[in-house]
Amino acid sequence: MDLLEYQAKELFREMGIPVLPSQRIDHPSDLKGLRIPYPIALKSQVRVGGRGKAGGVKFVENTIDAVAAAQAIFHLPIMGEYPQVVLAESKYDADQEFYLAVILDRAARRPVLLGSIKGGIDAEATLEYIQLVSVDEEFSPFYARRLALKMGLQGELIESVSGIVQKMYQLFIQKDLDLVEINPLGISATGQVMALDGKVSANDEALGRHPELATLASKMSKRAKDEEIPPALANQNFVQLDGNIAIICNGAGLTMATLDLVCFTGGQPANFLNISPLSNEAGWGVASYDSIPGNPLPKEVEGWNEYLEQALELATQNKNVKVVLVNILGSVTLCEETAVAIETYLKRRESSSRTRSVLHFIVRLVGGNLSAAKQRLSAIKVPLVEDLEEAVAKAVDKAKAVVGY
Repeated sequence: MDLLEYQAKELFREMGIPVLPSQRIDHPSDLKGLRIPYPIALKSQVRVGGRGKAGGVKFVENTIDAVAAAQAIFHLPIMGEYPQVVLAESKYDADQEFYLAVILDRAARRPVLLGSIKGGIDAEATLEYIQLVSVDEEFSPFYARRLALKMGLQGELIESVSGIVQKMYQLFIQKDLDLVEINPLGISATGQVMALDGKVSANDEALGRHPELATLASKMSKRAKDEEIPPALANQNFVQLDGNIAIICNGAGLTMATLDLVCFTGGQPANFLNISPLSNEAGWGVASYDSIPGNPLPKEVEGWNEYLEQALELATQNKNVKVVLVNILGSVTLCEETAVAIETYLKRRESSSRTRSVLHFIVRLVGGNLSAAKQRLSAIKVPLVEDLEEAVAKAVDKAKAVVGY
């Protein structure tokens, strides 16, 4: 689960990492009550990169310009995602911009510290400046200082930057995170350091141990929805966009990957809904889905049909939705139950007295007993595709054929 910038900075502030005075803006009119002085930066709060180059960050010096800029940002999609919140933040004159990150190296199974003296929006173009320090044993300030020295820092910057890295590492460990990134870390002419932008990726598997992070995710979803959300889905990430492909997945990473792939393939998402079991009050756990064929459903899966049907109903409320892409990583039981839920939903939709447009489903399932799921879906003419790229391509092609773009 990727937090928004303003949420990441709340964690930075708690950890003692310096951040600028800022204020969350839910509507352009909120700027009339702005509590921080001009000039300010207005920053689109979306979970995709490249917002600066896309026009999602604007600097303004008065209320009139700020309201106009905020209206433009709220109506600016970035990689298909509209912001529900804009962050108003004091302007900072940085003399230098560095890149810092603490990331989990899954291959090496240990945290890694990253740092570069070339940060900012073009950091990816200067990867040759990235320095790496692997935390092989229990963390000590030595690791942070070693990174600062490898970055080529001198004088007081060694202490100030290594101090930021230590706090980033503490946050990384305390919250069971996958990533803590500051880009850029602004350095003023006097050597003052400031986290000008930040990214935090929470580990979905660890959300149960960190209710404060789950609360942040809940806030994100509440802001993102206008429709009446069923109680069972109240804590899920549901974001409305302006396309025609509804995306339903189980897991934040899977959802974002699917969303990105749909956009990359030329599709236009209408919305995306993450029905991650770990963030559901029922406490369903993917790891516990395995069951012996023929046995009753395990307790963890009870209610899955109703839950998924509600998710389908929510995602298809938008009249622009023409294609529904369901991407579920399951197991023996969950694959078949997912097929049953889709079958039930479509039959109920067909029998409804309300006039509804035709929906086209593309289902991608990963797990056991796929033949049973495929057979059930085939009977209702819903294709089941095991390869994600193929499933996305089919969904995008179908949407283009229906809408004609």
